[in-house]
Amino acid sequence: MSDKAALFVAVGEVELHFPGARSLKDKRQALRSLIERLRHRLQVLVIESDHPDLHQRAGIAIASLATAAEAARGTVQRALDVVSESGLGVVLREDVQVQQVR
Repeated sequence: MSDKAALFVAVGEVELHFPGARSLKDKRQALRSLIERLRHRLQVLVIESDHPDLHQRAGIAIASLATAAEAARGTVQRALDVVSESGLGVVLREDVQVQQVR
């Protein structure tokens, strides 16, 4: 019998509005900058998850793994704070869910 530690995944979803974006290129440039900042600073998985064809809206998903639920949630919440503070887009909605996977 092995003594594996519990493993938790936290997933944050955020929907953004880019009022200054006049094209998909404008949106993707801002989004790429934000995603790279999150990946580099917090070592989280980040993907564009919604509205890929709209030039002023985007949905991103942010994921973190940890051996404690609050650690996983805390990392995702810090990432959501970075998104809010970045000024690159207006946060329309955000949500965080944590699930034990082992």
